Amino acid sequence: MCRWAVVPSRTMAVTLRSLIPAVFLPALVYEIGNGAVAPIVALTALDLGATTATAGLILTLVGVGQIAGNVPSSALVSRLGDRRAMMVAALISATALVVCFAAPGLVSFGAAVTVIGACNATFYLARQHYIGDVVGPDLRATALSTLGGSHRIGLFIGPFAGAASIHLFSTRAPYLVAVAAGLTAIVILAVVPDVQGPRDGSGRARPPPVSLRSVLASHHGLFLTLGFAVLAVGATRSARMTVIPLWAAHLGLNESTTSLIFGAAAAVDMALFYPAGRLMDQLGRLSVAIPSMVILGGATALLPLAGGAVSLAVAAMAMSFGNGLGSGIMMTLGADVAPSDAKVRFLSVWRTMSDTGAASGPLLVSLLASVWTLAAGIVAIGSVGLLAALGLGRWVPRHSPYANRRMVRAARERVG
Repeated sequence: MCRWAVVPSRTMAVTLRSLIPAVFLPALVYEIGNGAVAPIVALTALDLGATTATAGLILTLVGVGQIAGNVPSSALVSRLGDRRAMMVAALISATALVVCFAAPGLVSFGAAVTVIGACNATFYLARQHYIGDVVGPDLRATALSTLGGSHRIGLFIGPFAGAASIHLFSTRAPYLVAVAAGLTAIVILAVVPDVQGPRDGSGRARPPPVSLRSVLASHHGLFLTLGFAVLAVGATRSARMTVIPLWAAHLGLNESTTSLIFGAAAAVDMALFYPAGRLMDQLGRLSVAIPSMVILGGATALLPLAGGAVSLAVAAMAMSFGNGLGSGIMMTLGADVAPSDAKVRFLSVWRTMSDTGAASGPLLVSLLASVWTLAAGIVAIGSVGLLAALGLGRWVPRHSPYANRRMVRAARERVG
């Protein structure tokens, strides 16, 4: 019997543990694949004859595909549902990964990398929408920060799995690791049923689809205020992965030392997703949003003061502490402010703004480094993080009913 279309659903209380098999596990497995191929995309491009600049451009195509895929993904999720959209995305991604493995030239390789980015957009959007739809506000931040933690853990494991496959087989073997991860995620999604929330199965008719233009028109005020804070958060977070190796190279540190610093920083980042979610649920979204960006932005701005491996490691771990403290905050805020009649469309725009910010962060650092100095670029992106903290403090209480502890308590009293 084909389980693609007839996976049964269970009606049960939604707890964090009940979300592990159907939500967090496939997300973690899928991200192992992304983590496995991330270090070798540029190397593959170079092997295919690309210059260093062209290889850098190929690296950006994952982000380009993700940005371009966010809005079309909303139509796919609306039409197929969260689970089937994820399965389709994982299947197409696996096909594109096979193309990457066998690519004879840069054109086919670049196209496949772009498709992978678009598939990632669908996968992420579907899971965020599902959690926002079935998890109540009292557990929403914890669930979404745990989803973010699942992504982080997968991305941490992936490079080790990829390195092992290179040692055993070839330099392109990580693409097959990612294919296996994607197919495994499909099997999990096909076999393990979703948990139904209290609003599922209520007999309510599905609201009619709302156009993207309507969403933009009715929520333009939110996108022009809180949306800019989202852009700034995405820029600061993504730049963290660029400025650390650049400053390490500026200090003359070797690759192994830089990798060790990255590993220590990643461990700090991964350790914080659960407490971050609990704080948001108990004390409000600003309890982590503002400290996260103040710490991340401040530590980034102070990074040029690092004069050696030890001080760089301290700065990198401080940056990761700030980033980890904000685990899931953007997804949580998106779920808080998304309209009930157009969640998928709204979240696709929300994710597009976040992903656009993520793409612009490293670009800003590079531009300022080229026309001024690397230190100036690093300080500038750190300042963007501090501005993001100000924007979140000003605009989150206007739009989210769970911004602070008082508002969380009032919201629960209304429900009670």
